[in-house]
Amino acid sequence: MTSVFSAEGKNIPCTVIEAGPCVVTQIKTVEKDGYAAVQLGFQEKKEKHTTRAEAGHFKAAGVQPQRHLVEFSGFEQAKPGDTITVELFEENSFVDVVGTSKGKGNQGVVKRHGFGGVGQTTHGQHNRLRAPGSLGASSFPSRVFKGMRMAGRTGGERVTVQNLQIIKVIPEHNLLLVKGSVPGAKNSIVIINK
Repeated sequence: MTSVFSAEGKNIPCTVIEAGPCVVTQIKTVEKDGYAAVQLGFQEKKEKHTTRAEAGHFKAAGVQPQRHLVEFSGFEQAKPGDTITVELFEENSFVDVVGTSKGKGNQGVVKRHGFGGVGQTTHGQHNRLRAPGSLGASSFPSRVFKGMRMAGRTGGERVTVQNLQIIKVIPEHNLLLVKGSVPGAKNSIVIINK
């Protein structure tokens, strides 16, 4: 993340995203595939790192092998081989960003679910400030219900952050400055939906 100053002098926290160039690798149609979509590829990769099925797919489109493929609705006027750049976005418009959140490993209930713990109160509590508390009844149902919020693995999930404002578009470097934070670590791949 970084920050920029607005015309009013406010410091705005923002994230820099490299958005493209993306190549159209396939056009899905209702007649052939049952739905309409456009498949975009991002980041070229070497021929030797491509499977034969992928190589045939890219050869049919007449493009270089791509590392990441994502389908979008819209762009139906595009043709295979076309390049879509960051100029598609306008400043001060809003986008949704989808990414994989940072993995945090095994965490307790306070970090994972926001439990308050005992809160340093009395009633004989000692060394139980971040404990989960009671899990359920004993004789009936004699088990823990599914979905009980307990400690466990956290992060590493697909997360969507909605309505992020585009602060600036830098077309010569294919960069977007988006207000706020996006899911994932540095240099991770995200999907931007208009």
